[in-house]
Amino acid sequence: MEQLGLALSYGDVRLKTRYSEVLPNKTKLETKFSKNVALKFPIVSSPMDTVTESKMAIEMAKLGGLGIIHRALTPRDQANEVAKVKFYLNGLIRRPITVRDNETIEAIIKRMDEKGYSFHSFPVLDAKEKLVGLLTSSNFEFCSNLKLTAKQIMSKDLIKAKQGISLKEVFQMMLKNKKKIIPLVDSKGNLAGIYVYTDVKRIISGGSPDYNLDANGNLRVGAAVGVGEEALERVKLMSKIGVDVIVIDTAHGDSKAVLETLKKIKKNYQKIDVVVGNVSEGESAKRLADAGADGIKVGQGPGSICTTRVVAGIGCPQVTAVYNCAKAVRGMNIPICADGGIEYSGDITIAIAAGAETVMLGKMFSGTLEAPGEIIMHQGTPFKKYRGMGSLGAMEKSRGSKERYGQAGNSNDKLVPEGVEGIVPYKGEISKIFFQLLGGIRSGMGYLGAFDMKELQEKGDFHRISKLGLDESHPHGITITEDAPNYKGL
Repeated sequence: MEQLGLALSYGDVRLKTRYSEVLPNKTKLETKFSKNVALKFPIVSSPMDTVTESKMAIEMAKLGGLGIIHRALTPRDQANEVAKVKFYLNGLIRRPITVRDNETIEAIIKRMDEKGYSFHSFPVLDAKEKLVGLLTSSNFEFCSNLKLTAKQIMSKDLIKAKQGISLKEVFQMMLKNKKKIIPLVDSKGNLAGIYVYTDVKRIISGGSPDYNLDANGNLRVGAAVGVGEEALERVKLMSKIGVDVIVIDTAHGDSKAVLETLKKIKKNYQKIDVVVGNVSEGESAKRLADAGADGIKVGQGPGSICTTRVVAGIGCPQVTAVYNCAKAVRGMNIPICADGGIEYSGDITIAIAAGAETVMLGKMFSGTLEAPGEIIMHQGTPFKKYRGMGSLGAMEKSRGSKERYGQAGNSNDKLVPEGVEGIVPYKGEISKIFFQLLGGIRSGMGYLGAFDMKELQEKGDFHRISKLGLDESHPHGITITEDAPNYKGL
């Protein structure tokens, strides 16, 4: 294709079948979105304002994937959405509500009522911010004088753990010492978080093995940022919450502002992975990799609501873009995410075989119960709104959307949209779609004899097909009376 000057998309190719001893239900789909952020399954939801907020991200992580919170929110609101995901399971409460040892029980109870706290356990700190005790529901219940201070009634026989302990180790400590709360302290004796027995037990014994969890037992989540000072402000806020990965989300990732922002984030937040996009050329991917990217997002204009290619006249069809970018960073341990253009589950198999480790989906997940927005009725059928972040409506509403397309300084009457907005049928719970997508990937791996993702990439080989070949690939010669859940149902 390179010699012919051709670039191909998902509808232009099909994978060659091979001898196989692999059953689809025995395949392994574990992969990585970035160097240090693993996934149980290779699917990520797009940071679009009609696709991913906390509700979607929570469900994505519970299903084994990952959700990226969009940036058409204020920095603080975006951080709050990230917090809802990270603290959904409460394996580790990083910043528990504390009280001072000289506060009266009366004052503490008053604050509990005002704030609407539903819990009754508080770490107690002294004037030097050192952990000195715990207030529990029992301490409150048996306190007969509300004028007493926290220091006078608190529990002092604490079992502390060092920062970095695993969830399983904490659980064993709780069982051994019959303690329902284990505070964590850092090397200086400062409070670094608490584990609560009910939450830890739920995760250890009741959580699904498919949950995508971090080392602390919390759901994984990512967040999108732009460039410049606002991006750094967002990262600062979300780093305190424990966001797993930052995505520098722009229409043109191979640009000076993106590279400068990437370097600043990596310098100041070395423990947070940064995925950068979007690009569609191998040399762009290599430049981002050399600048410190932990993952690269590929796709300029393939999305169903994107008009970049016809408005700006740029872009590379997605299969070729993914292949060239993956080839450019081969051996550098930098995962590629194929963003956009996926219409069917088989397209995911093709994307991975072409070199991607994950795919990012927008339209497939729009219209679901978990997607932001209300259900609207149109001609008696339920729908939800879906729009590109380059659509006029998105750019008018959000500075982040303008910035993504290099139009942050434009007034609303001077915007040049690179996307459209519309409605999609209401699809119900995302778990049903997720199940069908995974089934399609597994089936494709079975046809190739690929046991895991690495083998899929190694064994993947392509036929280039004609328009008639594509027509032949779809149902033809009949009138479909009932859609299959993994065909038109998507």
